[in-house]
Amino acid sequence: MAISREKIVEELKNILRDEQVVTDEQVLKESSRDRYRKYEQCMDVYTQPIPAAVVFAESTEDITKILAFADENGVNVVPRTGQSAIEGGLETAKENSVVIDGTRMNKVLEINETNMQVTCQCGVPLESLEDQLREMGLTTGHSPQSKPLAQMGGLVATRSIGQFSTLYGGIEDMIVGLEVVFPGGKVCRIKNVPRRSVGPDIRHIVLGNEGALCFITEVTVKIFKYQPENNIYMGYKVDNMTDGFKVLRQVMVDGYKPSVARLYDLQDAEMHFDWADGKCVLVFMAEGPAAVAKATAEGIEAIIAGIDNAEVVDPAIIEKWFNRLNWGPEQIAEEREEIIATKNIGITTEISGCWDCINDIYDEVIERITNEVPDLTMIGGHTSHSYINGTNVYFTYYYNVVDCEPEEEINKYHNLINKIICESAVKYGGSIAHHHGLGKARAHMVWEEYGSSFYMLDTLKKAFDPNGIMNMGTLIPIKHDPENPWRF
Repeated sequence: MAISREKIVEELKNILRDEQVVTDEQVLKESSRDRYRKYEQCMDVYTQPIPAAVVFAESTEDITKILAFADENGVNVVPRTGQSAIEGGLETAKENSVVIDGTRMNKVLEINETNMQVTCQCGVPLESLEDQLREMGLTTGHSPQSKPLAQMGGLVATRSIGQFSTLYGGIEDMIVGLEVVFPGGKVCRIKNVPRRSVGPDIRHIVLGNEGALCFITEVTVKIFKYQPENNIYMGYKVDNMTDGFKVLRQVMVDGYKPSVARLYDLQDAEMHFDWADGKCVLVFMAEGPAAVAKATAEGIEAIIAGIDNAEVVDPAIIEKWFNRLNWGPEQIAEEREEIIATKNIGITTEISGCWDCINDIYDEVIERITNEVPDLTMIGGHTSHSYINGTNVYFTYYYNVVDCEPEEEINKYHNLINKIICESAVKYGGSIAHHHGLGKARAHMVWEEYGSSFYMLDTLKKAFDPNGIMNMGTLIPIKHDPENPWRF
């Protein structure tokens, strides 16, 4: 028999201090969703089950007690820290869930300049950590657009990536060791070493688990020298995406490592750069030791020289633009007011693919969305993370919400667009999510994404969460209707 809502709250208050257990109605409502339901947020509409409580953990011991209680009583828990998720991963999809908030676990435990690594609790804000490190001439190298909001546990849980990834890599390249708590309260620590050859890399059980396997309590990541005085900003206008993809591929194949390597199509460039003049835009930043930055910039310049009609952009313009790129509470508030006033909403979906298919994915998505989505006001895209074997595309789209209630918007527009993007990515052999995660929004595509390897994911879920209490509906959907999988 399911434990009652009142009993859940009572037991949580026995485990923790009363003030750690929040049952304020508005807090509970706002904790039932994330920014995936952006339009519902703006219109103050709540369609997901309201959680029984939000609990603010203050230690690993708190987490062990909460997860032991939840596992014993079949209570669904949703782990969170920075709350910057945009794919439904923080939605409370089951009745009487408990949201476990780790933001009070916010201590930087050690900055080790000898080993060039920093250890901190899950709730440490990335921006404050970076500020502290930069005063010491150091950096994590991790700078997602959500940097003003993001916290360390969530970055690891969602397998995040930052704007400097072409040089520093994603969070999976930065992570050294971890402490996590599994259902039942089992604490596991993965020690901090530069590399191990002792079986599978068990860090990857935790990385990207999106709260569906465990709660991350502590992380250790690499740190690097911070040398902004050597940064070289570069920008170019090119005729088309094909030329842009060609340049990005050559930069990567030739072995250059700019920290930033971006390509904007005509529509996305028009939104970001008032000087684009109907062209696609390439943006680079070279950094590191002065000699390395100089060599990287010279290598990129030589590659660009082989592209017909490429135009050089003033580096000062690129630097100014890049310094305004991050997205924090102020921008979210401004966007909310604009959506309420105009009923025009902008959202993004990102995918990845190898060099031999990425242009096909891009072309098909643009064509299908243009032809199949009603009330569209903009569709474009850019690449922001490249590798020796491929790149990503970050599709950006805007549409007017016409003749539908707020709770109907997500099916009429957002899920239709996601469907097109994911179908095209799978068709050509790409991945349906590059760095935002599956969440609950794209979880019903998990079988198409994983193919025969879904067996491995499913086995992990059953092994580490046998009673199904960890963020149910994320990674693997609670319900799956093959006839209408994209209707929520």
